[in-house]
Amino acid sequence: MSRVLTRLFGRLPIGWLQLSHNRARLAAAIAGVAFANLLVFMQLGILGALNGSTVAPYSMLDADIIISSADGNTLTDSGNIARVRMFQVLGVPGVAAATPLFIGSLPFTLQDGTSVSLLAFGMDTSSPSFFSAPVAASLRKLDIENTALLDTQTRGVPQSAFTGLLAGQPFAFEVKGQTMTAIGTIEVGGGFLADGTVVLSDQTFLRFFEQRSSGTPSHILVKVDDNLSVERIVKRIEMVLPAEGVKVQSLEGAAAADLAFMSTERPTGIIFGFGVLIGVIVGIVIVYQVLSTDVADHLREYATFKAMGYGQPFFLGIVFEEAVVLAIFGFIPGFIVSLFLYAGLSSVTSLPVAMDAGRAILVFLGTLSACTLSGAIATRRLAGADPADLF
Repeated sequence: MSRVLTRLFGRLPIGWLQLSHNRARLAAAIAGVAFANLLVFMQLGILGALNGSTVAPYSMLDADIIISSADGNTLTDSGNIARVRMFQVLGVPGVAAATPLFIGSLPFTLQDGTSVSLLAFGMDTSSPSFFSAPVAASLRKLDIENTALLDTQTRGVPQSAFTGLLAGQPFAFEVKGQTMTAIGTIEVGGGFLADGTVVLSDQTFLRFFEQRSSGTPSHILVKVDDNLSVERIVKRIEMVLPAEGVKVQSLEGAAAADLAFMSTERPTGIIFGFGVLIGVIVGIVIVYQVLSTDVADHLREYATFKAMGYGQPFFLGIVFEEAVVLAIFGFIPGFIVSLFLYAGLSSVTSLPVAMDAGRAILVFLGTLSACTLSGAIATRRLAGADPADLF
């Protein structure tokens, strides 16, 4: 290692030699940095799963504009909107088609008595063009009473049920005292609000949600004519619909707004975001303690260098060298352990917890920055020290 660093720096790797001289301290420092990395990775992983599960339902939709109640916060947390707004929108120049979308929470019970919560989407089976290809291909089959498409990532449902569905065998389960039969599958994924997703026809949806009315869907999906600006049509619709009580957004804008709300306003997003900050602070404190102790232990050696005419940049270079070594050696085990924890967490919870290159690079750069900052703080006492006072 010393030879490699000597070639890399073009000088004797003093920082590495000082760290490696006390192997127990080096191991403890690497473990501390690895722990901080692991903490940040896990917080970012769960936060990413929260964001992923928030926008996952949008993958089932193929629309340009979504019209919602103004008091709604996200796609799945929304009030109802009058269906008459759909007919008003159809009269707006540039609007090609519109369809209602119903969303609700639907608990169901398995044969062993296990209760599972589903996010139910009620769709107009005569409007397959508003939905993704996998959903649209099976949508007309839902005209049969009490049939559904069941999410293959639903927590609590035995894998044998999905194996049978893929082989063409229906899967029946009880919902509110009635029998519902899954005749096909979709793949959306569980989230923080429900264990899975189920797609129903709008008529089946209203049959199971007796308190809901066909005149008050959760959202209205809109398609615009080809080659027209979606934002321009959004403004036209806003001029037709009442300013209060209705929210008009592009589908992409709605997904972005959902992410912002879940990350900055919902307690879950704030807690995990704060957890990332705590991880960074933990890393800075650990590295500072290690480097500060190392500077104190070698204060006489630094004084000798200073008396020989070496300036503050030389000392910063040594401490930064130590910081970079700690950052690299601490990141690697933290990253590897995080991969295993991500896989286990995803398997147990069916949440979309996965490592991506952007996150790994971000955490590594953050680790380097935190270690470098700690090194700069640790060398402050050398800046104004008099060599004569250090002996």
